[in-house]
Amino acid sequence: MGLWNAIAVGFKEIWAHKFRSLLTMLGIILGVSSLVAMSALVEGMEKGSREALVAVGGLQKFRIESQPVPVEQRHLRDFATGVTLGDVYAIQNNAPEVLKISPEMRLDPPPTIGANGKSVRTWSTAGVWPVQLEMMEHKLEHGRCFNEVDDELARSVCVIGTGIRDELWGNPDETGEEVIPIGRTLTVNGYPFTVIGMFERYESDSDRKARLLRKAEEEERRAKGLTNNVTGPKRMRGWNGNRRGGFAFWIKNNTVYMPLNTMWIKLLSGQTNRPSDKRLSEMEIKVRDVSKLELALSEIRNVMMVRHRGIEDFNFRTQEDWAEQINVFIKNARLSGGLIAGISLLVGGIGIMNIMLASISERIREIGIRKAVGAGALDIFTQIVVESTVIAVIGGLAGLVASYGLIQLIVAFTPTDNAPILTVGAMAMAFAASAVIGVLAGLFPALKAARMNVIQSLRYD
Repeated sequence: MGLWNAIAVGFKEIWAHKFRSLLTMLGIILGVSSLVAMSALVEGMEKGSREALVAVGGLQKFRIESQPVPVEQRHLRDFATGVTLGDVYAIQNNAPEVLKISPEMRLDPPPTIGANGKSVRTWSTAGVWPVQLEMMEHKLEHGRCFNEVDDELARSVCVIGTGIRDELWGNPDETGEEVIPIGRTLTVNGYPFTVIGMFERYESDSDRKARLLRKAEEEERRAKGLTNNVTGPKRMRGWNGNRRGGFAFWIKNNTVYMPLNTMWIKLLSGQTNRPSDKRLSEMEIKVRDVSKLELALSEIRNVMMVRHRGIEDFNFRTQEDWAEQINVFIKNARLSGGLIAGISLLVGGIGIMNIMLASISERIREIGIRKAVGAGALDIFTQIVVESTVIAVIGGLAGLVASYGLIQLIVAFTPTDNAPILTVGAMAMAFAASAVIGVLAGLFPALKAARMNVIQSLRYD
């Protein structure tokens, strides 16, 4: 019997026992659909995690911060200077692998930002160079950024994120009109600053969906004449509120940047506990090529050790741990999802083997007749393997269709989570796995059928 004839016989057997074949395929359908759906979910989670990493500069960016001197250098701590503006210029001139560098001065503790009779404490209020906007992947939506002239003259100007705007002047989604505070005045610890620029809104895919869903629900309630049932003063609903799934974006939205010289002259130099020189909270550095990160770190460390006379009162903080945590999380998610789907496919394979054994028991006399008229053991073996493979392949195709429906069901139940990403690779792998399971499940029944004795098979009733 040829291959195509064997396939045709396999389809006839499936059609002759439709309900039994459907139940047999169910394990394969569930296995394939769960494998594809799990892969799509993991792809969506990976995209959401990596977009947050990219939003703060990716692996090309790292920080240099001041630190207490090591124990073995404790006798030199009176000579430790920490990170200074002179270090920035030295790195610019002597570390060729550095693409961009931005010094940063922060207020500690975080300052109070006030305007319009309201106040808020920000996560990030800093004096920086204009290049910091490029370092942190900021984009201006309104106004302008401060420039070198603003920095040199220590002008009281600042650029803010939309989170600051929302807290002080109102959220456009709540007020129903666009709020652009360019030209307005806010205070930083009581000192007035003019807002000259505002960043665009940053949000993860899940946060954007949650915001649009809340907006749609509010519009629906207003259309019905209902009011919001949340009572009491406005409050943040914990770390899983508006920061859920997008902490990096929340930080960017709640940022206030001002010229570095302004921060030093008007907010820091008058503090009694501050040294007289321009010490930095940190400096942000971006390398030309992430593959040369180690070389860049070595160059910078050599420059810093010369500048600091061998005193190691600084440390490097890269984002490699963040990327590694993402990789570990995704790896574990894929492993656990693949294990669950693999068990489903294995159960489906056992079901196919079981039904093929039952089919052979029903066709013993038929097998005997075929052997009597000239069919060889290889022909019988091939037919049974092809039949089991046909069942698995049809189940695999049905599983691919079911996986799309399963993904849409998941999206419907979790509309604010990262959207699952259906990939051709996952579908191909799941389908190939179902075909392999079909071949393996048919081997033992096929071997049993091929070894049947012709005389005994013909006598079977």
